[in-house]
Amino acid sequence: MRSPALRHVLTHLITPLLMCVGMGLAYMGAFVTPEPHHLPVAVVGTTPQAKVFAQTVKDTAGEKLDVRTVATRADAVGLLRSREVTGAYVPSAKAPELLVASAASDMGAMAVEKVFTPVAAGQGVPLKITDVARPVADDPTGQGLFFLMIAVSIGSYASVAAIGAAGAALALRVRALLAVGVSVVVGCVGALLAGPVFHLAHHDLAGVWGMAWLYSAGILLIGVGLHTFLKRWTTLTMMVLFVMLNFTSSGGLFQPELQNAFFGTLHAFWNGAGFVEGVRSLLYFGDDGLGRTVWTLVLWLLAGVLVTAVAAVHEGRTRREAAPAGNGVEAGAASAAPETGRTGRRHAKDEAARHAEDEAARHAEDEAARDAEREAEEEAEESVGV
Repeated sequence: MRSPALRHVLTHLITPLLMCVGMGLAYMGAFVTPEPHHLPVAVVGTTPQAKVFAQTVKDTAGEKLDVRTVATRADAVGLLRSREVTGAYVPSAKAPELLVASAASDMGAMAVEKVFTPVAAGQGVPLKITDVARPVADDPTGQGLFFLMIAVSIGSYASVAAIGAAGAALALRVRALLAVGVSVVVGCVGALLAGPVFHLAHHDLAGVWGMAWLYSAGILLIGVGLHTFLKRWTTLTMMVLFVMLNFTSSGGLFQPELQNAFFGTLHAFWNGAGFVEGVRSLLYFGDDGLGRTVWTLVLWLLAGVLVTAVAAVHEGRTRREAAPAGNGVEAGAASAAPETGRTGRRHAKDEAARHAEDEAARHAEDEAARDAEREAEEEAEESVGV
């Protein structure tokens, strides 16, 4: 291709086009056709009739439902509040009841209602629906936490481009400290959004900030470390890790049992799921399961520390390898100075030539610096634009 400018543009178009493909595959694969897969439900009762009913439901649903029986309604409520089941059906000839916990998943509660409403209708009686863990009135669907995660994610991975590209001249330890500092600020923004601004969190706001900080710090440190190796491809990599695979497996819109096996499996250990489920535990389920989600975020943070440490070793080795060459050039210039002084005017032309070469070298360095600056600006704009 003869035009460098056109080649430059086409090269930069690779990233958004790959993002287009990746986002389409990820979002449509995860969200377009939600279907139950081993959705856990319970039937209350120990009588033979209750057990026969539970087996009938299981046989009819096939692999869509995992049906168990529990002895009492209180047992069913306990399973819902520990998020071990999505719904529990209390059979009755006159007043059947369906227990749900919509704070765990509004879509999951709706899926269970679709299963058991026809059962009650077949008996000719209305189905009473009781929500044992309802989201706050300011977040009636419970999906506000998903959008909170998106806001914290964008603040985190977009900052990676600014720190990695614009701060490329800084030592990696300085960039790492900047990443930690930015994560504190992003955590504060997340807490403000969850509390005073949109009132998603009516209590435990400090805990929400802690979860947001852990989540953001892990993303930032991973990104800053990867930037050493990937440069302008860091944005695409961050989009894959923390948007395409992260938002889709977080459980913020659909619980994993309503998604295909791939995204359902990611939900078990991906950091977005750790954040969403951890904040749900804080706000709605009495800290049940909080320890596991915190450890998920801590492990992602440790992964970021490890990636950053590897990058620091790599940059240190690169600097040490470049140092001898620079020292050799300086030594050559020093030895040439006495020679120039002795030869005087006879080598005036050589001096002028060397001066011209120095000017050309400085011009080349300035041009390289401008190119690097343009590259940094393009990377930052590309990241923030996405």
